Amino acid sequence: DQVVAHGAAIQAATLSGENHNDALLLDVTPLSLGLETMGGLVEKVIERNTPIPITKAQKFTTFKDGQTAMDIHVLQGERESVDDCRSLAKFRLSGIPSMAAGAARIVVMFAIDADGLLTVSAEEETTGVKQSIDVVPSYGMKPEQMLEMLKDSITHAKDDVLHRQLQESKLELERVVDACASALEKDSALLNEGEKALLENALNHAKEFLTSTDKDAVETEMETLENAFQKFSEMRVNNALKQAIVGHNIYSENESQ
Repeated sequence: DQVVAHGAAIQAATLSGENHNDALLLDVTPLSLGLETMGGLVEKVIERNTPIPITKAQKFTTFKDGQTAMDIHVLQGERESVDDCRSLAKFRLSGIPSMAAGAARIVVMFAIDADGLLTVSAEEETTGVKQSIDVVPSYGMKPEQMLEMLKDSITHAKDDVLHRQLQESKLELERVVDACASALEKDSALLNEGEKALLENALNHAKEFLTSTDKDAVETEMETLENAFQKFSEMRVNNALKQAIVGHNIYSENESQ
């Protein structure tokens, strides 16, 4: 509180012409700015106390196979969870090419001008489709509210870190579950009924941990699922190699004719 009060006093003195200490005042972002990511987490793009004007870009990608749109939720605050930060704006980037999860490349740019106006844009690199929105982060926010948000981030720092770690583990488990389910759907013909049933049971068991609050249990279950699918993964690789060899031989025979 003393630092904030001291800073305000210096600024007031400078504006009134009474400051003779040649203090250099820089406009900065009072709170961090970022985006909502999977699991209700916040990815900070511009950290608090960053001098403005400033422009920063960060790359994101899709989480699901065939995902053709992405919701951009702009947030302000220091906490790790969306629910504990201030919502500034939302918009949707549509027209993303249908690809495998993680293949798309979306560049999100945050630009704050000298007047504090924030412009957030999102662009898919391969198609050039783009959307943007303007917002004033400080609008409707009192200094006391900013200070309270900073205090809360310090008070809950440890719990926030643990929450992020848990959510990230569950997201990784979800990614593995989706990949295993997709593989089973595509190549179940490689398995007999007993083998298929075992893998389906392993998948269903793993899905139960997607709502767990025990990070270690989630990570253990993910390892168990990966081990259960290891033999099947090897079968799929061998089958793909066989198909490639057959295709190559056919191509070679046609060339020789």
